[in-house]
Amino acid sequence: MTALTLSTAGAATLRADAIVVGVAKGAKGPVVAPGAEAVDKAYDGKLASVLESLGATGAEGEATKLPAPSGLKAPIVIAVGLGTAPAKDEAYGAETLRRAAGVAARTLSGAKKAAFALPTEAAEDIAAVAEGALLGAYAFTAYRGTERKSGAAGKNDSGVKQPLGEVTLLGGKPRDKAHKAAVERAISLTEEINRARDLINTPPNDLYPETFAAIATAAGKEHGVKVQVTDEKALVKGGYGGLLGVGQGSEHGPRLVRLEYTHAKAKKTIALVGKGITYDSGGISLKPPGHNETMKCDMSGAAAVLAAVVSAARLGLQVNVTGWLALAENMPSGTATRPGDVLRMYSGKTVEVLNTDAEGRLVLADAITRASEEKPDAIVDVATLTGAMVVALGNRTFGIMSNDDAFRTSVHEIAEEVGEASWPMPLPSELLKGMDSPTADIANMGERMGGGLVAGLFLKEFVGEGITWAHLDIAGPAFHEGAPYGYTPKGGTGSSVRTLVRLAERTAAGDLG
Repeated sequence: MTALTLSTAGAATLRADAIVVGVAKGAKGPVVAPGAEAVDKAYDGKLASVLESLGATGAEGEATKLPAPSGLKAPIVIAVGLGTAPAKDEAYGAETLRRAAGVAARTLSGAKKAAFALPTEAAEDIAAVAEGALLGAYAFTAYRGTERKSGAAGKNDSGVKQPLGEVTLLGGKPRDKAHKAAVERAISLTEEINRARDLINTPPNDLYPETFAAIATAAGKEHGVKVQVTDEKALVKGGYGGLLGVGQGSEHGPRLVRLEYTHAKAKKTIALVGKGITYDSGGISLKPPGHNETMKCDMSGAAAVLAAVVSAARLGLQVNVTGWLALAENMPSGTATRPGDVLRMYSGKTVEVLNTDAEGRLVLADAITRASEEKPDAIVDVATLTGAMVVALGNRTFGIMSNDDAFRTSVHEIAEEVGEASWPMPLPSELLKGMDSPTADIANMGERMGGGLVAGLFLKEFVGEGITWAHLDIAGPAFHEGAPYGYTPKGGTGSSVRTLVRLAERTAAGDLG
């Protein structure tokens, strides 16, 4: 992973492959952002004019590369757009800095070292730039050949550029406790987000329930998280009908993985539950062509939960966190669950399966019931659950449902704070009737309209009495199929990890009641 350090060195004297500065949209043209004073001086105070002559406007997502003047040790300057310049008494927002740093890091793929001279007045700014740079520098190259033993620097033998090697943040103070803590948190958090991205991007012939469980076990061992894996035999013995029903069509049996991080001074416990369908063919209700090519990403919720629990451990948060990874592969075969079959869930409820492609709610239901037995203060489940949520909120926003309006609002506010787009969604009780079954206690499908809300209502039926619960449907932002933007790569994004970690931090601080 890209290395990151703080430095008090001046932008003019630091040796690097490039210096990154910020440029914003001003009333009369581009404006050089704070942090770039030394660079601007090297251009005789005319950096803004030079950028304007090159067509730069300061718009968000823009990156302008220009040769450095003789006064700088670095040969290249990259100006990244920050959007509209704030008022004199206002600072640039954290998400603005995060995205700009991500653009710069992506632009610098293949480079060994870059100095970032972006606005960093406070520790929060340093954290945002660090996160953006480390997330923007991400690349999934595991299946793209091996590094050259000789030849072009920064490339592997398939010609793919390697991520930016090192980021030096200028303006930060290495001995300042707040600045140092901001960088350490950013490194721990982004390493785990990138772990989640790696899992999501791994092909399903290599990532299936057993191998996912092994990866989780290794991560837990490395970072002091207890891991318990319930294999197929134990699932049968325990009566986990949802997990078994979804996984019975595959030669790779299902798993339920329990992660546990505890702190001696913790006063509260939160449980995180992740949907981990390592490949979703739709089962007997087979997905049509064009809808199954990216279904390796259907375990994004479980990847996010693993990343969040390990992050909590690495950060030493004063809260107990359990994680539940509901892992299965949904495949059609002679042993697969059929539409019309009835499954007896771990809770004892029976479910008539009307559509085997509505499988995520089945594995989550078992995991939520199991998590409820431990009486946590709150349960949050995360899942790429419904295409309906993508229709409702688009590709970049996840939906939040809850059995507690105040908790739903808190989760939404936390997501917005950390830069993850989300929106609170209702759970209309009248939609529950659509899941009535003449055969079983409930069906796994209801009305087509409001399908994302129907899925939430189904899950709510399996939450333990008196437990606060929220459901995050990340079907839209979990996997990005378009061109990279900001710090968001093509492929797995690690959506919701930052929200879950900040939720754990807020819980540890006693800010959630």
